[in-house]
Amino acid sequence: MQSFRTELENPIVEQDIIDLENKIKAFRDGTIHDEKFRSLRLARGVYGQRQPGVQMVRIKLPFGKVTFKQLLRIADIADEYGSGNLHLTTRQDIQIHYVSLDRTPELWAKLEQDDITLREACGNTVRNVTASPNSGIDAEEPFDVSPYAQAVFAYFLRNPICQEMGRKIKISFSSSDRDTAFSYIHDLGFIPKINENGERGFKVLFAGGLGAQPFLANAVHEFLPEDQLIPFTESVLRVFDRYGERTNRNKARLKYLVQKLGLEEVLRLVAEERIANKVKTFKIDINTVPQPTLPLAQEYPAVEILNEAHYKHWLATNVIEQKQARFYGVYVKVQVGDIKTDKARAFVDAIRLYVADEIRITQNQGLLLKFVRKEALPSLYAALNKIGFTTAGFDSLADITTCPGTDTCNLGISNSMTLAEVLEEVIYTDFPEFIYEKNIKIKISGCMNSCGQHGLAEIGFHGSSVKAEGKVVPAVQVMLGGGTVGNGVGRVAERVIKVPSKRATSVLHFILNDFKANNLADENFHQYYDRKGKDHFYQLLKPLADLTNLKTEEFVDWGHVEEFVTAIGVGECAGVVIDLVATLLLEADEKFDWAKQNLDKGAYADAIYHTYSTFVSAAKSLLLDKGVNSSTQVGVIREFDNHYVETGEFNLSTNFSDLVLQINKNEPTAEFAQKYFEEAKQFLNQIKAKRSLVNA
Repeated sequence: MQSFRTELENPIVEQDIIDLENKIKAFRDGTIHDEKFRSLRLARGVYGQRQPGVQMVRIKLPFGKVTFKQLLRIADIADEYGSGNLHLTTRQDIQIHYVSLDRTPELWAKLEQDDITLREACGNTVRNVTASPNSGIDAEEPFDVSPYAQAVFAYFLRNPICQEMGRKIKISFSSSDRDTAFSYIHDLGFIPKINENGERGFKVLFAGGLGAQPFLANAVHEFLPEDQLIPFTESVLRVFDRYGERTNRNKARLKYLVQKLGLEEVLRLVAEERIANKVKTFKIDINTVPQPTLPLAQEYPAVEILNEAHYKHWLATNVIEQKQARFYGVYVKVQVGDIKTDKARAFVDAIRLYVADEIRITQNQGLLLKFVRKEALPSLYAALNKIGFTTAGFDSLADITTCPGTDTCNLGISNSMTLAEVLEEVIYTDFPEFIYEKNIKIKISGCMNSCGQHGLAEIGFHGSSVKAEGKVVPAVQVMLGGGTVGNGVGRVAERVIKVPSKRATSVLHFILNDFKANNLADENFHQYYDRKGKDHFYQLLKPLADLTNLKTEEFVDWGHVEEFVTAIGVGECAGVVIDLVATLLLEADEKFDWAKQNLDKGAYADAIYHTYSTFVSAAKSLLLDKGVNSSTQVGVIREFDNHYVETGEFNLSTNFSDLVLQINKNEPTAEFAQKYFEEAKQFLNQIKAKRSLVNA
């Protein structure tokens, strides 16, 4: 178990893994509260499953990039520690399920040997930074956004300003105005631009999000210079950490902070925070993510294509020309995002000779292969066809995105993965022409929380339930009209009607037949939906919502044999923040130690932020003695003044707000870091002395 301590070369990573191991031991011993432990393990990519006693481990792959060696390493890990399956996610991660908690440090250590991390894949942190999978080869891109996505990932990994926020932050980079990374539903979405002087920068989309209540992002910069990308993002995270909701997780995203304070005020706070940033400009090294080594040019033997028609469909729907002349990108459709480990190994063997050593996971749970020579396409097709990886219709109506739903997720209400498989079969069987339709997407989530991104689909479904005959019936909420418009503009799907899940196939038949019969020439689905209006679709589908004629099988969900019951657990995707006095004081001590460590090594900005966190945790612990539980950090600061300083119960040379908020009024210099640290030391000692008197 301890072998990783000598095998890992990075002492920071090694300490991370040892820390997880120690926290698990403390949890088993009962010395860490279970809710506090939950937030700790989530920030280390370990997520509770629907099934008791096992975990889902999420592997963080910036912008979905994975090499042959890494994919094989992940497959080996999934066999040794999990269920022998790799699940590709809509955020370009890979998940492994059914992992024992006690084995997660060892699992993590083995992944790190090939530079793969779990850190901050879950929890109240900056989640995986996503990007258009074809970035670097996109013929329409102003420049490759991959190095910028990598820079954001690296800068904020383990960064103290974003380790324990009220909720997660999601960041995306689209390669072009087509916005294939969906900037409009992200906390921060970036679209590359080149200005009139030939300088690089980004259009910035701000405070979007899906979930149960979708918000479209605001365009806050038409052109943010590239060297301001990191400073602006840092300022946003600092503001979100201080002002964001921490008690009601349903209101704890950046979009709700904008709703509460107003966009103008939030941006004012962001600008005010700039002085405290670690950096005022940040030059991105565009060579951080070099293009992969090209496959060797060779003579490719003639191959027999057994089904020429299928090959032509595959070429038309799954193969694109790269911006690099004479090279092609090849997309691989992966049904419901699941790849068995034996298939993963066969896949690497099949492609190794024909593609560059860089695979990208796509937002619709598929794969992209790069730098395929034209003359290699028949050989690659034949190799992929042998292992069942040449399904045509990538990113079309027939390529359905889905979350795991009730298969493994605590929050799942009804099955989504089997439903996706059934609906794809309907399209391939009854509407085969739609494998060429790439402007209509179907997306499914097992609940309203949008992990399957149903809210940004032209046709979306999310798991639900209805009651009939004294029983609960599995159902889907049908949502229509969402999707990407382009250049940061998107549409949120509208809720139209709820029907029993087993009738989702009929929903699809009704909609597609109506679209075929009634859409005008060159009219896309958005135009068709807007012209017909929401009520048209409600009336069209209303017969399917009739619960007076239910059949026995409609009380059973897709993929199940038993009658349906709702069994929703406690979701963990947002993490948990607890308010136990003793725990908060321990946190204050821990953060104070981190401040001292960073001060000693000259990391002044990090030392200052840990010092700030010390102030907040210590003050919050004392407020709990009075039953005061503020939901934001800035609220804690204000309430401490109200209940302790202004009443004379706690003596400070100034008010607490002025003391703590020196953080955003000073440059992160050595002098200020030392002064601020000493003030926190004195404050923490006062808190402990007062607590001792209270408990005496």
